[in-house]
Amino acid sequence: MTKPITFYYKNALAEAVGPDHGLDPAELEKLQPRIAQITKLLADQRAGGTLPYRDLPYRTEMAQQVHDLTNRLKGKFENLIVLGIGGSALGNIALQTALNSPTYNLQSARTGPRLFVMDNVDPVQLGSLLDLLQGQLDRTLFNVISKSGQTAETASQFLIIQEMLKNKLPQANLADHIIATTDTQSGTLRKIADALQLTTLEVPAGVGGRFSVLSHVGLFSAAMCNIDIEKLLAGARDMDERVKPSELTHNPAALYAAIQFAFYQKGKNLSVMMPYAFQLKDLCDWYRQLWAESLGKAHDQNGNLVNVGPTPIKALGTTDQHSQVQLYREGPNDKIITFLETETFDRDLTIGPAEDIPELAYLSQQKMSKLINSEKLATEFALIQSQRPCLTVRFPEISPYTVGQFIYMFEVATSYMGELMGINTYDQPAVELGKIATFALMGHPDHQEMSKKIEPFRKIDEKHLA
Repeated sequence: MTKPITFYYKNALAEAVGPDHGLDPAELEKLQPRIAQITKLLADQRAGGTLPYRDLPYRTEMAQQVHDLTNRLKGKFENLIVLGIGGSALGNIALQTALNSPTYNLQSARTGPRLFVMDNVDPVQLGSLLDLLQGQLDRTLFNVISKSGQTAETASQFLIIQEMLKNKLPQANLADHIIATTDTQSGTLRKIADALQLTTLEVPAGVGGRFSVLSHVGLFSAAMCNIDIEKLLAGARDMDERVKPSELTHNPAALYAAIQFAFYQKGKNLSVMMPYAFQLKDLCDWYRQLWAESLGKAHDQNGNLVNVGPTPIKALGTTDQHSQVQLYREGPNDKIITFLETETFDRDLTIGPAEDIPELAYLSQQKMSKLINSEKLATEFALIQSQRPCLTVRFPEISPYTVGQFIYMFEVATSYMGELMGINTYDQPAVELGKIATFALMGHPDHQEMSKKIEPFRKIDEKHLA
């Protein structure tokens, strides 16, 4: 088994960035009793069945169902299209980016289908994909993911795909081209799946979309594209052991949350994640949903109005050294930066000779891996000189095992952070109004009163048009 990921936090302490912007170890020690309480609370919630995401890595029957299905489908499809949004899409994208080649879809020698994740309803984006699929529908599989089946984005995608299959493949059985990942008992998509006799996978009960990547939601597309889901789950299980201790410095998830919370209390409410590996960039999108939807809340657990929540920000090294770091160094000191760093890349390149270019001779014959990791260290050094606190999650390599560890660590860190902030980590009430308003604008019969309320906003006041 590969080495574990590690969490390095020295450069967030006062000894690195000064007392005004760094943490004194005593500040973390003060949080130890609360962390111990939360650790017990989370263990009790888990034992009581109210924290089911924690047990996903141990659900061997779920992984076996994925293996059985992918073995049955192996070699039959050239394209796999995931229809979903938010937690039904971001994890799938993150796993594919992290664990397959950046040119996976272009490779003729790949052993799995091309993967396209349709996580939006932009008509140009979806229309372009439909154009691409012309002539290939007989070798295309669609995985529609929705717990309820009523999410407007996914439902609209499904209706378009269903019509296209009926028109273009009139002799085909829809069940041969559509797999539904949904609630096991109820909901619109469950009714559709039963009526069409679709193969179904499970959206596990009590697991919100942003915590669902280690379930059928994320595992199926990963396995279809030959990602080793057993090692992914093994990494998560091993991290589970590491996040059980109540001692703060022995529990990376608790420590990450405690540091973020302590900085939030000091006015640093922007949480930047900046990987120095292209493969890790979409884990940042996954993290942004996890952090934002879980921790941005109007009310605390007692119903008091608090309007809390750190803002997660995505950056990419080295790209954003040339776009965002100017702000991070000289703008408001309101950010905590988490770097993602990898020791060993899947491949490496040697920089070519600079025989007639003396100004570039220092680069000649050096490894690209050394350059990108030097850029990370240089950026961290520069930030520290400006008293900007930095954290680093170190990957010994990017593999299913280490990605599984990362996912589980940050899921549990989110649970700790929510308890430290005194809010409900697992609901998302603010999302509902926008959903209902969309239903109303699209003519849903149950929401006509809402449509009347929205109507004034359709009008453009010319005096405020620049």
